[in-house]
Amino acid sequence: MTSSSDFQKAIELVKKSERVLITTHLKPDGDACGSIAALCELLNSLGKKVRPLVLSPVPQWYAFLFAEKVTVLDEDVRLEDLRAERFDLIIIVDTNSTSQLPQFDEYLKQSDAPVLVIDHHETSDGLGDVELNDRSAAAAGLIVFELLRHAGWAVTESIARALFVAIATDTGWFQFSNTNSRTLGACAELIDAGARPMDIYANLYQNFSHARFRLMVVMLSSLELHLDGRYAAMQLTQRDFQQTGAALGDTESLINECHRIGTVKASALFIEFKDGRIRCSLRSRGGLDVSQIALKFGGGGHTMSAGTFLPGPLENARELVLKEMQTRL
Repeated sequence: MTSSSDFQKAIELVKKSERVLITTHLKPDGDACGSIAALCELLNSLGKKVRPLVLSPVPQWYAFLFAEKVTVLDEDVRLEDLRAERFDLIIIVDTNSTSQLPQFDEYLKQSDAPVLVIDHHETSDGLGDVELNDRSAAAAGLIVFELLRHAGWAVTESIARALFVAIATDTGWFQFSNTNSRTLGACAELIDAGARPMDIYANLYQNFSHARFRLMVVMLSSLELHLDGRYAAMQLTQRDFQQTGAALGDTESLINECHRIGTVKASALFIEFKDGRIRCSLRSRGGLDVSQIALKFGGGGHTMSAGTFLPGPLENARELVLKEMQTRL
């Protein structure tokens, strides 16, 4: 767990800042969005000027966490504009890897503002001047909650909702092995502070667009089982996105659907990008450390959830991962 001295260093950074930039990894998930939303409300309540920034759009099912649309790099603002704003603190949540911060990593190199990292992943590039990096935490949002509690900062109803989203999504709605007494204890406090699990669940999991549902059907139709059914591989092409009308963000968590098959121990979802790269998401039920596969190809993540980019075409990417699965399963 994060030490009291590290929490105190983070608190001091926040207290002496006036203009804060908050960002996260490409393709922000529930943990990233919930952590950003909570920190934005907190910092605004402390009288700070806050700029939330994402490197790709916030998925529509997380939009309820934000009062306004979150600024997207290259769509709403350029790096040159950020440099002109002169922030005195940068907060990075849910990642500590330059590979997860395309373009923004260049901004970091040129900025002289101190950096606070709040993360829980295995892989780390040491981007922060102060780091709350707790690999035992189920979510970055759990570390944010513990920071607020350590500092004595108020947890409002909307902060509670945002942090509940962060923790619930990164535990698979409390299905994954990272669900423990620490996780559930924090969520109990967040419910007492105003988080409503039933409403949150409806927003997250009973709110698919027709396009996203169609994309899931296409993904499942590509499913192939290997190694006596222990490894499941699926894919999505650029044509699939065009025909369904879905966006890249619509792929979040879809990979987990194939784990309903009893024999599946590990899975991969290969997504074709416009530039020809292949994004490979990896999942495991715990018997295989998929972060080691991702790390081999320049990515990273957790034991049971990881990802990386691979060179195209799709057939090449699928073969690379299949060989790794054959070796490790």
